[in-house]
Amino acid sequence: MADNGVFTFLADALEQESSLDRLEARGTIRLALKQAGLDARTVTCDQMKVVLRSVLPAELAARGIADEAGICTKLSTQIDAAGFDEVRDDSSPDAVFARLGG
Repeated sequence: MADNGVFTFLADALEQESSLDRLEARGTIRLALKQAGLDARTVTCDQMKVVLRSVLPAELAARGIADEAGICTKLSTQIDAAGFDEVRDDSSPDAVFARLGG
């Protein structure tokens, strides 16, 4: 399964906003997602924005990126402006439990 749209969008935006190249940007975001217990294939916009606030700034700081908090705020704003229509996986555990629970 390929990475989803919000991951790809964010990786491209991070590459533009920082000195990271494409591979470094994608890897940094993957590490932040892993720390949050998430996956690039299934992450939602809301989950990604939480990662941008709580995990990614430290990952960027560890890579020597200046103004990591400012970059993450800008990236979060770009995600909002992009207006992603998230495709839900109705077979995911979360979707199944949501249907069972009401």
